[in-house]
Amino acid sequence: MPLARRLRLGDAVAIGLGSMIGAGVFSVWAPAIGVAGSGTLIALGIAAIVAYCNATASAQLAAAHPVAGGTYAYARAEIGPWWGFVAGWSFVIGKIASCAAMAMTFAAYAAPDDWEVPVAVAAVVALATVNCFGVTRTALVTRILVVISLIGLAVVVSTGLAGASATVPAPLPDVTAYGVLQGAGLLFFAFAGYARIATMGEEVVDPARTIPRAIALALGGTVVVYTLVAITVIVVLGGDAATSATPLADVAAATGSQALTPVIRVAAAAASLGALLALLTGSGRTTLAMSREKDLPRFLAKVDERRQVPRRAEIAIALIVVSIVLLADLRDAIGFSSFGVLLYYLIANAAAFRQSAAARRYPRALQVTGALGCLVLVNTLPLVASVVGTVVVLVGVLYRMTRLRLVR
Repeated sequence: MPLARRLRLGDAVAIGLGSMIGAGVFSVWAPAIGVAGSGTLIALGIAAIVAYCNATASAQLAAAHPVAGGTYAYARAEIGPWWGFVAGWSFVIGKIASCAAMAMTFAAYAAPDDWEVPVAVAAVVALATVNCFGVTRTALVTRILVVISLIGLAVVVSTGLAGASATVPAPLPDVTAYGVLQGAGLLFFAFAGYARIATMGEEVVDPARTIPRAIALALGGTVVVYTLVAITVIVVLGGDAATSATPLADVAAATGSQALTPVIRVAAAAASLGALLALLTGSGRTTLAMSREKDLPRFLAKVDERRQVPRRAEIAIALIVVSIVLLADLRDAIGFSSFGVLLYYLIANAAAFRQSAAARRYPRALQVTGALGCLVLVNTLPLVASVVGTVVVLVGVLYRMTRLRLVR
């Protein structure tokens, strides 16, 4: 059964913003500043350029293939089933790790220390339940959470910049070229939400026109917000941000605006929930697409007849995310997520490069730049994330090889 086309431009932009302006903007500064130091803004610029190249590749592919599954479906059509499988598997494992990171960030801002893990688990369960009741409810809830998040970020930037002259920020770590690239790889984690729009191509009204516009609008708005927040964190906290679990709340405290800390915590919690909601949705749709092609168990391909959502896939994703929350920490989740997502977009750029002139909306130079950017950044990620990511990708490849042999 096909999914229903119910999402319009505003809904798609809201889902993209909800995916990007989420846990990343509230949590990614500590690991990024820790490795990039005074070159953090340069790292942010590199991550934004790579994200833009990847976004144009996704938009071009989505316009030609308006179906659920994102690059999994695009790469299958353009360069072959194996490339599609690796893209889809990388996306699923990367976004599952992102879901765990979003849940952890929500709990860090919203719960007492001893309650962070159970609160993170409860958030995953609650939002997976929302997704099981239909995509229009997902879009509505995401829109509300995005508004709350933007209000909180506006408070952080305005109070932080206004009170920066009264603070003495700690020195930033020394900058190195490798540190800047590693910082860009970690910051890329926070930009990857535009893929959620493309993976929902089967549910968007007039996808050939809506998806490219939604991706451009969502990414452009996110770049502006992230730049303002990065400047605020650097000028107020400096090097102290590298060790902060809640850097934006610390900005308010450092500038003497402790009364606004609850507002910022609420905004951080809302942003994390918005991103978690959209990520669970996109991961479920890619799982659905892979199950339809038997690259994942066929059991997950069932679409609920009443709600027209892939309920079994949503539940399976939620259970895996809960397991990661119970076993991993935030830094590991961010690094592992970036590894999977960068591989995903490497294949997206390759698929877009192969498209014919009739389907082309952007010059091939953007796809070459995006692919090279993904290769460079994925090779600068923390060693543990790269090793674990490589092992998990190989496990997926082995599973597909075994299934194909059994079929034959």
